Amino acid sequence: MALWTDRILPHLVDKSLSTGDVMKARERVCAGLTGRVIELGFGSGLNIEKYPDAVESLAAVEPSDVAWGMSADRRAVSRTPITRSGLDGQSLDEPDGAFDAALSTFTLCTIPDVEQALREVHRVLRPGGTFHFLEHGLAPQPEVVRWQRRMEPVQKSLAGGCHLTRDIPELVRSAGFEITELEQRYLLGPKLSRPWTYVHSGAAVRR
Repeated sequence: MALWTDRILPHLVDKSLSTGDVMKARERVCAGLTGRVIELGFGSGLNIEKYPDAVESLAAVEPSDVAWGMSADRRAVSRTPITRSGLDGQSLDEPDGAFDAALSTFTLCTIPDVEQALREVHRVLRPGGTFHFLEHGLAPQPEVVRWQRRMEPVQKSLAGGCHLTRDIPELVRSAGFEITELEQRYLLGPKLSRPWTYVHSGAAVRR
């Protein structure tokens, strides 16, 4: 299982989360980022080409050495200076109020203590700083939720601890953020994929 999680899964994530619809969603959620930014779950750097020119620097939190290595070519041509900042979103190695904005895309599903991770994001943002998020999670239709609950144990086992039923907006609000923008929809694809493809994207302000 370690071989699957550590070596193979980062490549599958890179392929599955770089489709046209997902990349357009990445572009929308990155719009408005400015100044010093911290990104949870940097992965293979799929967001790099979407950073606005107003982003002065980016601190990348990424636990996977394989994913970080996969991002090397993208980092090499990035206009934005990028440094790796720790491995654990639950314990950010950054001072209080150090960032103007934070970004998380398809990351909150896998962090074991997601509440603690969001408290950490809140801590390292300056007052009035913004948290931009694009995450899959709990769907609105009961029939889809039933399948999410059925499939979640398998999903967690095969996809690095990924949860299907997290209520992303409620988690963000509970961490002390005020959501100012929110779009919720299914990504393009067949109905059979709906337990995995309901996404919550938007921005929130640190109160």
